[in-house]
Amino acid sequence: MPELPEVETTLRGIAPALTGQRIDRLLVRDRRLRQPVSLETEAQVPGQRILHLRRRAKYLLIALEEGSVLVHLGMSGSLRLVPETAAYRPHDHIELTLESGVALRLHDPRRFGIFQWIPEPAETHSLLASLGPEPLSADCDGAYLYQISRNRRAAVKSLIMDSRVLVGVGNIYANEALFMSGIHPARAAGRIGLARYQRLADAIKQVLNAAIEQGGTTLRDFLREDGNPGYFAQQLRVYGRTGEPCRQCGAPIRLGRIGQRSSFYCATCQR
Repeated sequence: MPELPEVETTLRGIAPALTGQRIDRLLVRDRRLRQPVSLETEAQVPGQRILHLRRRAKYLLIALEEGSVLVHLGMSGSLRLVPETAAYRPHDHIELTLESGVALRLHDPRRFGIFQWIPEPAETHSLLASLGPEPLSADCDGAYLYQISRNRRAAVKSLIMDSRVLVGVGNIYANEALFMSGIHPARAAGRIGLARYQRLADAIKQVLNAAIEQGGTTLRDFLREDGNPGYFAQQLRVYGRTGEPCRQCGAPIRLGRIGQRSSFYCATCQR
């Protein structure tokens, strides 16, 4: 599933080509996404000018003169910029054609994405209203994580992956940040002190920013807006490295399950 760095990479790639452009046409080639593309979306989007784009958690928001288009890439989705005359690929389900002659296409083999026009302010939408702070914002610091973790017995990895606590820290980046901060992923969230939470907050920002700089992490389906893969997978310290030597101490990387998700860690470096 595309995570926060992949969505941020996509945003930065498509925003210059979309901002200020008027939408000439919205073509829905297959409306059967996770939420079927509504007839209202088809009626409201064409003819509007794109004011700006932004990201909230793993959602892209395309602000229009009236309302916004909310996009989620689901399990296998990607957005690509192509000439409007380019041939369609299988699973190119949605196309926005701009007055510039450029087309934005949503490619989604598993059809688990979302593409919907919403009239209300984005922050009040049901998918966004209960989300926690952005991990790259000043709101995510050691004091916040420490305060919200008090009296919690759940594993710290589950805490930082809870979108009501913190948005966009997916499984790959949770594993990497916990390793960087020396915290065992199964440790009870309420048994971690302020100083260690500050290291964890710093590590989350560091690993997410590094992934964004590398264009995301391509493990299966993700491609950037230009059709190229992300390269952060080459820098992973623990994720997917079961049995391989830890790059800090040489001990074998271990694999466990926390909250039904694979958890990779070094039993020597993390406690």
